[in-house]
Amino acid sequence: MHNFKELKAWQAGIEICKVIFELTKQFPGEERFGLISQMNRCAVSIPSNIAEGCGRKSNKELYQFLNIALGSSFELETQLIIAKEFNYLTAEKADAICEMIVQAQKMLNGLQKSVKI
Repeated sequence: MHNFKELKAWQAGIEICKVIFELTKQFPGEERFGLISQMNRCAVSIPSNIAEGCGRKSNKELYQFLNIALGSSFELETQLIIAKEFNYLTAEKADAICEMIVQAQKMLNGLQKSVKI
């Protein structure tokens, strides 16, 4: 069992959540059950899966949950690109958030490499 709150990847995931939830508040109301919901769920999935993996008993399970968190980060990155294409946010804002996500992806990759399975 690992203390997930000490992991930089988990902390980055929490920051991504905060940014995404604030961002999606500005999206059109008709996206409430579409892109807003999807982006918020993906953002929450990143730190949640890191935490869940840390609570598992084996490194193999931890690795798999880190993999799920990584997948959610790529999904969120794609949704940001879609939101930018629909002009729900500026290219500069999208790029800044995508950079946060890329940094989290690097942390997750590093964390996966450190897990012996």
